[in-house]
Amino acid sequence: MSIELQTKYGQIDISNEVIATVAGGAAMDCYGIIGMASKKQFKDGIAEILRKENFTKGVIVRQEEEEVHIDMYIIVSYGTKISEVAHNVQSKVKYTLNKTVGLAVDSVNIFVQGVRVTNP
Repeated sequence: MSIELQTKYGQIDISNEVIATVAGGAAMDCYGIIGMASKKQFKDGIAEILRKENFTKGVIVRQEEEEVHIDMYIIVSYGTKISEVAHNVQSKVKYTLNKTVGLAVDSVNIFVQGVRVTNP
């Protein structure tokens, strides 16, 4: 699937993988984020931290009529306020997708899959 944008010069098709990669990169820039988690957890509930090339496994891009929704699965750092980290990710992802791709995102849903202690 892809997102279609209509401009005065013609039509632009942007794949969901590109949008997911941009959104994942924007989320990783936020304070308190350890990494992206896979949307499919293991049976024992352990969240796997994804590498940069696999961000698309932790981000779901949905298009419903004219609305675009993004679901993000993240792992946060221990000791941070989870609600603030999630709000920062939502703001950063919406801003980055608007400025980079020109895409107005209607909602960014955050699913915290785990909390990790970082080594100083």
